Amino acid sequence: MPRLPQLTVETANEEQRELLEGTLKQLGKLPNLYASLANGPAALRGYLAMREALVGGSFSARQREQLALYIAQRNDCTYCVSAHTLRGGKVGLSEQQLLDTRRGGDAGDPHMDQVLRFTGAVMETGGRVTDEALADARAAGVTDAEIAEVVGHVALNVLSNFFNHVAQPDLDFPLVPAQLAE
Repeated sequence: MPRLPQLTVETANEEQRELLEGTLKQLGKLPNLYASLANGPAALRGYLAMREALVGGSFSARQREQLALYIAQRNDCTYCVSAHTLRGGKVGLSEQQLLDTRRGGDAGDPHMDQVLRFTGAVMETGGRVTDEALADARAAGVTDAEIAEVVGHVALNVLSNFFNHVAQPDLDFPLVPAQLAE
């Protein structure tokens, strides 16, 4: 059972309704994450603005899904693992690539493998990555723009992952448990 209300266009106040309608227009549906996040309009506005900015960044839709899935897995967020597994499949990731991404292993492309390794280093160290981790990323062709955007993707996805832990919205995607089978 959700711990925060999942607002609808009908139950929201004017400010919340405007945000929810904008989300519907942008995504074509209203995931329960957004319906719950609308309880704090400033939080939803910030999330949507950062998401929109990163969509226009260096990473393709497929790479953004890999980043989101990997971060959700590391944060043990079943809601987001489920959502990004579904969306990852829609942008062409195979079942094996989805599983490999969740494990932080072979993402199907050496450049993306290094992006995920760097993402893991950012998460493990709270952003205090070593000079070696930064040099390894650069040596593998990860650009400074991508390095900056990795931190942005970590921030965006940690926001949604942690919010889901707090709010516990109803899962509106096919269930994919965040716990990986050995």
